[in-house]
Amino acid sequence: MQLSSKKRIVIKIGSALLVDREAGLKEEWLNSLCDDIAKLVENGAQVLLVSSGAIALGRNVLNLPNRALKLDESQAAAAVGQIELGRAWAQALSNQSLVAGQILLTLNDTEGGAGRRTYLNARDTIERLLDLNAIPVVNENDSIATSEIRYGDNDRLAARVATMMNADLLILLSDIDGLYTAPPNGNPDAKLVSVVDDITPEIEAMAGSAGSELSRGGMVTKVEAAKIATRAGTDMVITSGTPNHPIAALQAGEPATLFKALPTSGSARKKWISGQLQTEGEVVLDDGAANALQKGKSLLPAGVVSVSGSFSRGDVVTLKSKSGAILGQGLVGYDMSEADLIKGAKSSDLENLLGYAGRPALIHRDDMALNPSHN
Repeated sequence: MQLSSKKRIVIKIGSALLVDREAGLKEEWLNSLCDDIAKLVENGAQVLLVSSGAIALGRNVLNLPNRALKLDESQAAAAVGQIELGRAWAQALSNQSLVAGQILLTLNDTEGGAGRRTYLNARDTIERLLDLNAIPVVNENDSIATSEIRYGDNDRLAARVATMMNADLLILLSDIDGLYTAPPNGNPDAKLVSVVDDITPEIEAMAGSAGSELSRGGMVTKVEAAKIATRAGTDMVITSGTPNHPIAALQAGEPATLFKALPTSGSARKKWISGQLQTEGEVVLDDGAANALQKGKSLLPAGVVSVSGSFSRGDVVTLKSKSGAILGQGLVGYDMSEADLIKGAKSSDLENLLGYAGRPALIHRDDMALNPSHN
């Protein structure tokens, strides 16, 4: 599979690939993967990692019993193991002259619903890391997450991260090389499905439920991750991560399953934004800003005539022209008081007005859904 056209790639690494129950961290494998990552970066791609392994590493360090862990034991193992995991990634990436940045997320941080503020904060932090040529290493915050606010597996977390960051491709490195027509263990007639154009009930029925001892997820969660990714415009690949240099192996033609993004799925996020019936305020734009939005630009404070309502960062607001026409809706990047303070201001003046170096856009283009006549 050729990855040269993919400019933003999320790679998910499962615990069993990274950690051996007896020997601990698989350093040789990790170094080989980081060599692959360095080559992707050299070819112009931005790479994000979603890495399991904190609990697996932590239970080794703490010598926890060889059984299913209780919640508090898992959280303790995660607290210790996350330090080990971060150190391992930082060292392996630094060997390739790359910088690692650690991001710990919970379910609310990537949903963009009730947790819109933290969603925007998480996305902005990851975006800035990428701008600074760092490699974000994302994991679920297992040391504090409870069953009510957790993903339960990093396949779905990786899909949410990929869609949040508008990735072109999500690669799930697994202990199996793709989706089979039936569980391949003990079934000689099982065949690899190379390409999935649409996730039908038949495709879902092919997914097995078995996961390895160190992994929470099986093929079921991978297919669920594919639903999330493909509906939002991101291709997803399942391939074996077992050999050294797994990304190079994928590019060389090793077996894999490609789940293709749905043709119209790129608008899924904007449909969610436009579907919010209740907005918390209004932002009126001048003619120049209204025209810029039609060309796919973000809304800068300089183009804002007035703001009204009672909104906080991350709330949905209505966008209007000076004549009162409703242009669309968007997730606002500032609280009401700050938006009112900086309306009409040039980007170079924001720091003086706010007292800190604010973000340039009042509403980012990815957080905006325009009405059909203004798209």
